[in-house]
Amino acid sequence: MTNAELENDMIELPRYGFGSAPIGGLFEAVSDERARATVDAAWAHGVRLFDTAPHYGVGLSERRLGAALADRKGYMLSTKVGRLLVPTASGGRDGQGFDVPAAFERVWDFSGDGVRRSLEESLGRLGLDRVDIALIHDPDAHADQAISEAYPALAELRSQGVIGAIGVGMNQWQVPLRFVQETDIDVVMLAGRYTLIDQSGLPLLDACADRGVRVLAAGVFNSGLLATSTPAGTYDYEPAPAEVLDRARRIAKICERYDVPLPQAAMAFPLRHPAVASIVIGARSPEEVAANAALWERPVPDNLWSELEAEGLLPRQPA
Repeated sequence: MTNAELENDMIELPRYGFGSAPIGGLFEAVSDERARATVDAAWAHGVRLFDTAPHYGVGLSERRLGAALADRKGYMLSTKVGRLLVPTASGGRDGQGFDVPAAFERVWDFSGDGVRRSLEESLGRLGLDRVDIALIHDPDAHADQAISEAYPALAELRSQGVIGAIGVGMNQWQVPLRFVQETDIDVVMLAGRYTLIDQSGLPLLDACADRGVRVLAAGVFNSGLLATSTPAGTYDYEPAPAEVLDRARRIAKICERYDVPLPQAAMAFPLRHPAVASIVIGARSPEEVAANAALWERPVPDNLWSELEAEGLLPRQPA
């Protein structure tokens, strides 16, 4: 049995998690009061898995999430390493998708020292002395260093109890597959690559199932395309290509026949794979939390999946 399998025996991941990039000002600013109310709403709806990162609002998401969870117990929290936040006097607004002041710049660092420093600073912002999961964040151009330096540093911290589990979080599947094959990571957070519209990450998920590595499925709406029952707008943060939009609309029509809103199907689909332990959904308001929770609680009929498979819109599940 691998270290990952041993660790996974001790980790029970909630099926539904809260992604905190939006309360860090993703795309548009969110007030302190609204951010707190959003986390409070998630807690009230039973959410006990929370994900954050230094990247999200250059530390703002971690500070807000830590404050909102300060007096609560019985939850799991993941944060990420790989970007150090360095103070800057450049002024203006952040230029990496977050509507926050540009008080820090992000510096890539997947060295052992960089990972340890990143986690220490995250713990300070969160107000914690440990986190349940530390994810190596977006090592696309740094895979070799992340495997040879970041992972061993986190493995040492895991043995010391500073973190409970090690993972990698990315929006591609090829580099995470290397981690699954070459290290004893515990979890993978895969964004947007195993969804109703994009199942390209299936080789990674199959490898995770074989190795006992659990998957957190994020980006299940593919940045908005699947967020409503009338597909439109962006796909992976770009205007949706015509063929992708057409496929989404065909899926939506079949969902409608079963009285299943498209976002409900998008939330339920990843959990059909045995490697997927949880889905992680971002929200920026209590209203979004409530809407997602209502969809989450509704069952999806098996016949819907069967028809989508028969129409060639989803891969057939193994018998």
